[in-house]
Amino acid sequence: MKYVTLGNTGISVSQLCFGSLTIGPMQANLSLDAGSDIVAYAIQKGINFFDTAQLYETYPYLREGMKKAGKFDAVVSSKTYAYTRELAVEAVEQARRELDRDYIDIFMLHEQESIHTLRGHKDALDYLFECKEKGIIRAVGASTHRVSGVRGVIEAGLDVVHPLINIAGLGISDGSREDMENAIRDAHQKGIGTFSMKPFGGGNLFKKASECLDYILSLDFVDVIAAGMQSKEEVDANVFFFENGFFPREASEALKNKKRRLHIEEWCESCGNCVERCKQNALSIQNGRAVCDDSKCVLCGYCSSVCPEWCIKVV
Repeated sequence: MKYVTLGNTGISVSQLCFGSLTIGPMQANLSLDAGSDIVAYAIQKGINFFDTAQLYETYPYLREGMKKAGKFDAVVSSKTYAYTRELAVEAVEQARRELDRDYIDIFMLHEQESIHTLRGHKDALDYLFECKEKGIIRAVGASTHRVSGVRGVIEAGLDVVHPLINIAGLGISDGSREDMENAIRDAHQKGIGTFSMKPFGGGNLFKKASECLDYILSLDFVDVIAAGMQSKEEVDANVFFFENGFFPREASEALKNKKRRLHIEEWCESCGNCVERCKQNALSIQNGRAVCDDSKCVLCGYCSSVCPEWCIKVV
């Protein structure tokens, strides 16, 4: 496994980051034992970088996985939607408590759209920087699906940006793939750590998985690629690719045939919360229930977090 330094943060991480959304309640909903086994296995295979968020509810998986692997210094990046100091305090303390750690390596504001949303979260951001000064956080950043979000991170002088980019430009909310490339390149040149998300477009691009990773790895301004994994087989396949430049034959066939989708249960009450939550405009209410346009959905699963009847799953 190749290791790199994330921008000017001084934090050394594996070039492949384990995205933990996929093992938690919003997607596979694995048992704590099963999910933490996969985390431990990833650590044993050389992955030392894990992406999570307050929303994902996967802190326990990471905590137990690190215990099983006997490695407590894995790099963890978390995210929060906090916009006040009080909410930021709660988010940071929850992460420290549930991960059983004194510090969190990277803490980011979740899904920032531009410099304007970053300014709207100023109180929370100020607290994160206070934590950095105290050593409670090592780096401060933001995740975004938007070109303007990356530009906002540059303007705000954050340490890390976690942008969406893939070979098809799927999920970029406000521009082309080239626009996003240019923004990330500018961030990288400023010394901002860059680790990308959704290389497979939320599973929609699995049939050309090799091309997807080749594309991201060709971008010398992207430090790290975060990929969601929910089985030891997926860990093996991704680690093999990062070490050898191609997938094993069996894994390649499995990836081509794998198709995830957003499933909405029949008991949907058409409240519309998911429609309002979806930044991709993939959801709508039709004939009294929510319906998903698969061509727009990036399978983030965030819509499930606002469903009062818990009837939305990524399957």
